[in-house]
Amino acid sequence: MNVLLDIAATHLRGRLRQSIVAIAGVATGVGFSIGMAALMEGSQNDFISTLVDAVPHVLVKDEYREPPVQPALRNYRGGAIALRGMKPKEELRGIRNPMARLARVEALPDVTAAPILRGQVVIRFGGKDVAASLIGINTDRQRAVSNIDTDMTAGSLDALHRTANGIVVGAGLADRLGAAMGDTMIVSSPAGTLLRMKIVGMFRTGVVGIDETESFALLKKVQVLLNRPNVVNQIRLKLTDARQARDVAHRIEAMVGYRTESWEEANEGFIEVLIIRNIIMYTVVGAILVVAGFGIFNVISTMTHEKARDIAILKSLGFREADIRTIFLIESLALGLAGCVLGWVLGAALTVLLGAVTVDVKSLTEMKSLPVTVSAWHYVIAAAFALISAGFAGWLPARRAARVDPVDIVRGAA
Repeated sequence: MNVLLDIAATHLRGRLRQSIVAIAGVATGVGFSIGMAALMEGSQNDFISTLVDAVPHVLVKDEYREPPVQPALRNYRGGAIALRGMKPKEELRGIRNPMARLARVEALPDVTAAPILRGQVVIRFGGKDVAASLIGINTDRQRAVSNIDTDMTAGSLDALHRTANGIVVGAGLADRLGAAMGDTMIVSSPAGTLLRMKIVGMFRTGVVGIDETESFALLKKVQVLLNRPNVVNQIRLKLTDARQARDVAHRIEAMVGYRTESWEEANEGFIEVLIIRNIIMYTVVGAILVVAGFGIFNVISTMTHEKARDIAILKSLGFREADIRTIFLIESLALGLAGCVLGWVLGAALTVLLGAVTVDVKSLTEMKSLPVTVSAWHYVIAAAFALISAGFAGWLPARRAARVDPVDIVRGAA
């Protein structure tokens, strides 16, 4: 085996420039694979973590997943008749018997729930009107199902009890209005009710869509403003394990009858975009590694052509076809391994550089720096793909070299 290794090393030294180019190609592919994987996984983890902390794990809405069957259709189900121009039965929005349903939901293990009334309002301040969501809450229950206390950047939820018409607004919403702590705004509901409300707190969740549109007030105050006394139209739930949200949502929907969404279902579109982005990224990096494999193929193919006479001599000395194949496979794997080691160094450096980049991005979530996730699997997967590509790149030339007939080479030389 030592003899085979010595021969392979001699071949690589003989084409040092081409070997270095092949190694650089593999290193570039491996390094960028590691760096991009760290960035993609980091941004995905950061987005999901911020989202899970900011939104309810499960949300019960005052609507049905399937539209209810109208009475006329129910009475004549299966009949050979056609009904046209029916006036549908109207139902008042809101969860019926919310406290009874809340008690049934809270009886489930590892579940905390909070009833809310959510409605659309227009907030006027300084001659500027901004549409927003006003959410009526019970402060103690809201604390139990969210991280509102840690998200507060000014004031507190308790100030809602100390101020007659207090309101807590998202920091992004306050920026849109040009308002600050202690300012009084006019809040108008679709029913035409106007109420002067004082800002007693601000919060920032990191999710732009929440920070720029949502605000909180006491449940009773919102029920009066929206002219919906004693109405609750959503129940927010927090789970001990957010990964169980989809299963818990299915159980609760079967229990209460109302549409119940997990945080995955509510943000399915965003999650699918992340998956598609990752597929594109890994495809591009895979293509880079395949191109690097072609570089190794070119080096090994050239060697087999140039070393045809040496191969004939080796076979004349008693080397088997398997030995010849092994020599050239060693060469291709050596190039791949050297590229992997350099690629690991490049990937680690690229990951550190990406993590040090400061940004100020507000898209789906706020981002102050590029989030990266360091994982040993990134290095293992990149190296495995590179070595497999190198192995395939060296196999065909090695196979062709092993089939060289010494007699043909000698006759050709003569």
